[in-house]
Amino acid sequence: MGASFTVLIPARLASTRLPNKPLADIGGKPMVVRVAERAALSGASQVVVAADHADIVAACHAHGITALLTRADHPSGSDRLAEACEHLALPDDACVVNVQGDEPLIDPALIDAVAALLRAQPDVPMSTAAHAVDSVADFMNPNVVKVVLDARGRALYFSRAAIAWWRDGFAGGLIQQLPDPAPLRHIGIYGYRAGFVRLFPTLAPAPIERLEALEQLRAMWHGHAVAVHVAAHAPGPGVDTPEDLLRVRALVAQRHA
Repeated sequence: MGASFTVLIPARLASTRLPNKPLADIGGKPMVVRVAERAALSGASQVVVAADHADIVAACHAHGITALLTRADHPSGSDRLAEACEHLALPDDACVVNVQGDEPLIDPALIDAVAALLRAQPDVPMSTAAHAVDSVADFMNPNVVKVVLDARGRALYFSRAAIAWWRDGFAGGLIQQLPDPAPLRHIGIYGYRAGFVRLFPTLAPAPIERLEALEQLRAMWHGHAVAVHVAAHAPGPGVDTPEDLLRVRALVAQRHA
């Protein structure tokens, strides 16, 4: 496998918390375009938006971004990625990095790191990223996904629970401090070999995946290793809610100022 890789950005028009989220305006451009422009600053050989609606494709094309129209009825982003790999005729050993369409402040260096990790470990079909948790609130928050690693930097488990937990963690009642070493927060970016992107939707959902509502646990449950890049700092905020959108708009305006 060569040094090049493809960034795929799945984008779905329907969003419960933020209607038409991919097209939300951020400093004069749709959010999905902002994401693609950040991804284009990485070492990717191509950046492609995999959309479920013609309006997203049109918005991307208007800003010079490559976009594919995929089926609207895919049950998950993984199925959309698999269809995009077919459209692009990517060989099984091609490296694909899945960047979420609601990360307009994504660091291009993080994308490169996830791709490089996959290239460096030919026996691993999947890579992702994490960073040290720095607050007790995040550690205890079920919306903040935690990951524990083995000696080779591969995931042992992902959980919404506070892991790894120290034996006397509950001894003092309320948790006042983080364990040492610092726990790791999972960052939702993934590298895959294209063959694994095609395989993943055919794998049976795992009991632990359903329990935790974490799709990456399906790969591990079926015996596939996940390599984890530990980043030095947290990524920029993503956009899930109208409040997030206001925060990101302000940050983008600051950068341009």
